[in-house]
Amino acid sequence: MNLFSLFITSFIVNNIIFSQFLGICPFLGVSKKIETAAGMGIAVIFVIVLSSIITYIVQAAILVPLGLEYLQTIVFILIIAALVQFVEMFLKKSSPGLYKALGIYLPLITTNCAVLGAVLINIQNEYNFIEALVNSIATPAGFLLAIVLFAGVREKVDTADVPVALKGSPIALIAAGLMSIAFLGFSGLQI
Repeated sequence: MNLFSLFITSFIVNNIIFSQFLGICPFLGVSKKIETAAGMGIAVIFVIVLSSIITYIVQAAILVPLGLEYLQTIVFILIIAALVQFVEMFLKKSSPGLYKALGIYLPLITTNCAVLGAVLINIQNEYNFIEALVNSIATPAGFLLAIVLFAGVREKVDTADVPVALKGSPIALIAAGLMSIAFLGFSGLQI
């Protein structure tokens, strides 16, 4: 598979939110404003790329040679948690404004199943390092696209005349479902 095709497939066709339904919690929880959604998306890009690089090396250099593949989920979760803690400490020291803006959302990346899902997809599809890197950039970029688009929709819906029974979460879930259906249109895309 060529790298461009892999990028488009991971970014749009198999979008982590709308096609694989991973990362729904931050998708629904952090998407009320475009600014916070974009901040969360950028943080997820950073964490997924770094965690994919580290887990790929750990998988190839330690787990596979020692026959410990059955430990990969536990090891990967520990790597992701440690990486998020490192990123949190780094931002707290180097960029207090960004750290404060992300607030509670930064530690929540540890529990974002999209991060673990992206790492496991790289292993399950037996991507080489370059393919894993492309997938690890495209997948969170798709997450960023989805969460920012959804935040824009939610901002518009908040100002719309919506029946009382649908205000809040119900209309957000309906909008998310409609966006997911729209992304299904890309499922037949051949590159």
